Amino acid sequence: MPPFHMALSLREKVACLGNGDLYSDAPATVEAVETHMSWVFLTRPYAWKLKKPVRYSFLDYSTLAARRFYCEEEVRINCRLAQRIYIGTAALTVDTSGKAQINGGSDVVDYLVQMIRLPHDNMLDRMIQAGPVPVDAVRAAADLLARFYANAPPAGVAPSDHMARLRQSVRENTEELASPRFGLPLTLIREVAAAQTSFITRHEDLLQDRVRRGRVIEAHGDLRPEHICIGPEPAIIDCLEFNRAFRILDTAEELSYLAIECQRLGNSGLADVFVDAYMRETRDAPAPALLAFYRSLHACLRAKIAIWHTLEPNRHEPAYWRQKALAYLELADANNWPQARSL
Repeated sequence: MPPFHMALSLREKVACLGNGDLYSDAPATVEAVETHMSWVFLTRPYAWKLKKPVRYSFLDYSTLAARRFYCEEEVRINCRLAQRIYIGTAALTVDTSGKAQINGGSDVVDYLVQMIRLPHDNMLDRMIQAGPVPVDAVRAAADLLARFYANAPPAGVAPSDHMARLRQSVRENTEELASPRFGLPLTLIREVAAAQTSFITRHEDLLQDRVRRGRVIEAHGDLRPEHICIGPEPAIIDCLEFNRAFRILDTAEELSYLAIECQRLGNSGLADVFVDAYMRETRDAPAPALLAFYRSLHACLRAKIAIWHTLEPNRHEPAYWRQKALAYLELADANNWPQARSL
């Protein structure tokens, strides 16, 4: 039998990591932030991420070995766009007396990702919410992302596989959003799905050509304004590490993901700075209708994720998540009009 202290519960780990005495800089306070799949502990210079021991159909953090692997994977893939931010992984350990330490005790009870703490006010979502964002302020971040896309090798997927993924995305989004347990407007959901399906059918050659031209890459996977730090040395953090398949995206698709989030926050034109930088760097000019299709598709994905939150306890009331899902559905519908006018 392993020692008792090796079986620390998640609650006990969170309590340990919330204690400033655990850290070498001995902060007076530690801010703990819970997300759907992690706990993040903020000291003055650093952020420490602990993955929850959860398991879903698309993610498995249920074992210590898995959490170690995905901590290492998170550092690896995020160094592509934020090398100076991701310091590395660390072990949460306990010694023979049961005292918790970072990289100190004899028994490892979990693993952490250590990062430089970024200023909240420099994150793009906060900047959009605070007021008009000067275009010049985001150009360095746009150039960083554009260079990443320009230098990324093709993901090696077949055109037929790309098409199958898009059709599956429409089908899965529609099935979940139309579930009676959520009570979302069925007519709107079906109209959105019909428009997306029609685009895929009418423009199969265009979509497959994106693959043939090397535009489907191993991308960021979760490109949202809250993951983009604006400043003289920009950084783009929180690449989606837990499922490589979710990172295999058309570059135009991922840029459209960012666009729909900027649109939801009330600054739809800001994403154009990123698209313009991409086109200059890569000489690739995605058709406006293609970008609109991808925006609609991503809006449905975000609606699905939002409505799923109503099924479990969290820091927001179910009404909050339902309203958010409806907002994304309306954006999906609005973005169907440009692509409905074809290319």
